[in-house]
Amino acid sequence: MQFNLSRLFFFSTILFLGLAVASCSEEKAETTQTETISEKATETKSDQKIILFFGNSLTAAYGIDQEDGFAGLTQKRIDSLGMDYKVINGGLSGETTAGGLSRLDWFLEDKPDVFVLELGGNDGLRGIKLTETKSNLLKIIDKVRSKFPDTKIILAGMQIPPNMGQEYAGEFTAMYPAVAEEKDVLLIPFLLENVGGIPELNLPDGIHPTEEGHQIVFNTIWPYIKSTIE
Repeated sequence: MQFNLSRLFFFSTILFLGLAVASCSEEKAETTQTETISEKATETKSDQKIILFFGNSLTAAYGIDQEDGFAGLTQKRIDSLGMDYKVINGGLSGETTAGGLSRLDWFLEDKPDVFVLELGGNDGLRGIKLTETKSNLLKIIDKVRSKFPDTKIILAGMQIPPNMGQEYAGEFTAMYPAVAEEKDVLLIPFLLENVGGIPELNLPDGIHPTEEGHQIVFNTIWPYIKSTIE
């Protein structure tokens, strides 16, 4: 799905307002999310397989209860199927690919059987050089594979509005398939398919999905998760 013009206008108009709101809450969110992640990691049984969602505020279910975010919904679906997997939410509001790379080691103390990489959106919104973003994504994948060669990796593709220019936005979108092809990982073409740029499926900041939006995101990602755990 591509953002249409009306949605792009809406998305672009409220983009910086949304970033400001997220920034004001970021310090508190980081503390809360770190505590939650620690609790989830502690609760994981030694023989239980792990699905690690590693991302930013989208993964962290910013603005809603974490259990209603797509990572939480993944756990609910797995539990309903009686599968012995623990979902760990490694989302952190405001996270960039550089920040993710720097904190990755902590999450690799235990082997993730499935590693879902959802980063890059904040890089794009801040206009970070795409060569740097791509390099960080590649390094994250390499670090996971270096320590756990058998871990199945899923890369969540993203799109951004053309605030930084159409060329930058186009190259940003194309970066994810390029990374997936180079590293031979499973690609979700667009994480926010049928959600991004649709006002009624996003919080007032226009960036973060509502509970209904997260349900749609879950429906998008579940076939990819399912294919790696069956």
